[in-house]
Amino acid sequence: MTDTQLDHDFFEASEDDANVVEMRKVTKKFGDTLVFKDVDLDVSKSEVVVLVGPSGAGKSTLLRCVNGLEQITSGSITVAGNELSYDEAHLNKIRSRVGMVFQQFNLFPHMRVLDNITVAQRDVLGRNPDEAVEKAKVMLEHVGMSHKIDAYPASLSGGQAQRVAIARALAMDPAMMLFDEPTSALDPELVGEVLSVMRDLANEGMTMMCVTHEMRFARRVADRIILIADKGIAEEGSPEQLLDDPQTDRARDFLASLDEE
Repeated sequence: MTDTQLDHDFFEASEDDANVVEMRKVTKKFGDTLVFKDVDLDVSKSEVVVLVGPSGAGKSTLLRCVNGLEQITSGSITVAGNELSYDEAHLNKIRSRVGMVFQQFNLFPHMRVLDNITVAQRDVLGRNPDEAVEKAKVMLEHVGMSHKIDAYPASLSGGQAQRVAIARALAMDPAMMLFDEPTSALDPELVGEVLSVMRDLANEGMTMMCVTHEMRFARRVADRIILIADKGIAEEGSPEQLLDDPQTDRARDFLASLDEE
């Protein structure tokens, strides 16, 4: 695969290629331990797919397979028509267009908020410093964090730090965003401010895959909810279908367990 095939707009799927992500028979093992097997999953452009399920079922692992942070054992993953491979140049191109927000914020503690957002723009995308700063300012305004542009991460609340992390990902002009339980490390009163930013992104048409335990968010934002359990996809459907009228015993058991918490 050439650099031309993997340039900055290689994620711009044609009208005939509506799926941004296609997984076929994807299996993942850690040593002899099977995480999931034969997963088939498509994510279309501007779709919001939320992954739910019990702890340890492999939701985050499946998400991390999309941008190669975890290498699959077998099967194939195609991103905008390009099959995922694991050479460094290919992965760097993938990750420059697939934004990811983690449970922990992963901000550089020795850098101001502004510098946290500009460094990858300069080093990965090759933007000049003025362009990178302007993009950072726009993205900080977008997530309501302009007033913290000169702050250091240690002075931020958890919700503020996560919003900066989202701004950093958005500054790379991603074609899609991956969220790995972005509110799980936050105090309850800070969860809403991060989910609000994510709702705005969904409303703007951002393609998103999100692992979360926030079922109200899943109901309000998801186009499709996928239950990961028992080594694979146990059930999938619209929020109304899966949450209000689950079709499998596994889904009913999972939802019942949430009611008991």
